[in-house]
Amino acid sequence: MQEIKITGEMIRLGQLLKLGGVVESGGAGKELLAAGEVRVNGAVEARRGRQLRAGDVVEVGEWEFRVSAGR
Repeated sequence: MQEIKITGEMIRLGQLLKLGGVVESGGAGKELLAAGEVRVNGAVEARRGRQLRAGDVVEVGEWEFRVSAGR
């Protein structure tokens, strides 16, 4: 599991997918989400703008990320 540190209170799901190297563009992220390939805390998520906070876990295929506070 890869840890993604954020400096603010939240990060949007689309931003995390790009930061984690899963996708290179917002369009690619949108397609991945529409296909039902992304899970947040175990539930399928289709919203690119979903707000993630410290402790949330995102799964995409073999990738797994945990959001953490980066202070």
